[in-house]
Amino acid sequence: MYDELSEDDIQKMKDEIEYRKLVVRKNALEAVKEAREHGDLSENFEYHAAKKEKNRNESRIRYLERMIRTAKVIEDHSKSDEVGLNNTVTVYFEDEDEEETYRIVTTIREDVLNGRISIESPVGKALLGHREGDCVHIQVNDHYGYDVKIMKIEKTTDESDDKIRGF
Repeated sequence: MYDELSEDDIQKMKDEIEYRKLVVRKNALEAVKEAREHGDLSENFEYHAAKKEKNRNESRIRYLERMIRTAKVIEDHSKSDEVGLNNTVTVYFEDEDEEETYRIVTTIREDVLNGRISIESPVGKALLGHREGDCVHIQVNDHYGYDVKIMKIEKTTDESDDKIRGF
């Protein structure tokens, strides 16, 4: 299976890999070397912690490289007045008389607690391609769905606050 990623997602991953290889790896190797000099390795907590952090960094590098290698690159083909990738959308829930704002992102940037929903989520799939004023039915599962009205669509140009999901 692959993740659908934008060119920007891939570039952010490449930047993180470069940073981890050039900065974090160097610091982790130095920490292991320094801890090793403290003597008996079998009871040296600093040494084991430094090795664990070094291994964690290497795992993250491998994870990101695998994500890039297996990614399916997607592009936003939505029109300027339609909901598309990286748009911020305000929707109105008639049943609850509430408005919510979501940002439509790729799965790797999904962060529901901060209002970023994936293009693969039921809400993201339902909203894509619709315009302001459209009423959209969101089918959550076979037994439950609800309607929302799109109140506002904003094209988002600044993605600097987005983080790539990981461990």
